[in-house]
Amino acid sequence: MTPSSPVSALTIAGSDSGGGAGIQADLKAFAAHRVHGLSAIAALTAQNTRGVTAVHVPPLEFLQAQIDACFADFDIHAVKLGMLANAEVIGLVADALEKHRPPHVVLDPVMVATSGAKLLEDAALKAMRTRLVPLATLLTPNTPEAELLLGRRIVTAEDAEDAADALLELGAGAVLLKGGHLDEGSRVIDRYFDGVTRDEFIHARLPVDAHGTGCTLASAIAAQLCQGLSLPNACEAAIDYVARGLQSGYYPGRSEVLVIDHFGAARPA
Repeated sequence: MTPSSPVSALTIAGSDSGGGAGIQADLKAFAAHRVHGLSAIAALTAQNTRGVTAVHVPPLEFLQAQIDACFADFDIHAVKLGMLANAEVIGLVADALEKHRPPHVVLDPVMVATSGAKLLEDAALKAMRTRLVPLATLLTPNTPEAELLLGRRIVTAEDAEDAADALLELGAGAVLLKGGHLDEGSRVIDRYFDGVTRDEFIHARLPVDAHGTGCTLASAIAAQLCQGLSLPNACEAAIDYVARGLQSGYYPGRSEVLVIDHFGAARPA
């Protein structure tokens, strides 16, 4: 019997030594969706559930070699982009995407730490807006990241709806504006807009401090696109996946930060 050849998803992002976020979370999500996971490490972090203590950005030539090696040998149906530390890294990744033209690009614009600190310098933020966002099939910012991309506050539900429209005008194919940072009571509302379809995905707000949710959501969407789902359906399925993973999440470290249970999430109730 000849083994099957599954499609592959590539994550270009930062590595989390604590295993709960970044490339480690992406690869778990890919595996849980039975998609072959590839990785190109754009940053190394010394990290655990308590925080990040150091960051190392590998040489650009090495990142380029990783990306080219993946595209040379695998059927890459979707690329997930996460932590890209500076304008030079963003430019290299944009050049690679323009060269290889994968069918889908899911951009999680990691720009704001959990503490609220801005992670990107101004030049990198400009490169994100002008080089990467227009290449994205889907852009998945949280509220603080959307505020940085747009240069304005997002406080109300109406602000969020207007922001989804404005983010689409930056050139992305579609936007999923995550609602976890927006105070809408006991609900979390993620807003999807692609210029035609507008949708809201609603879940109960869980009383937990979780780690790796944004990484996991973007990589789960990429995996669902590899499985052939439409973009709105991939978003809905991935949001459900993250919700299940949070409900069965666990505390591997000594902090009170929960880590998603990927393989529990892969078994719907």
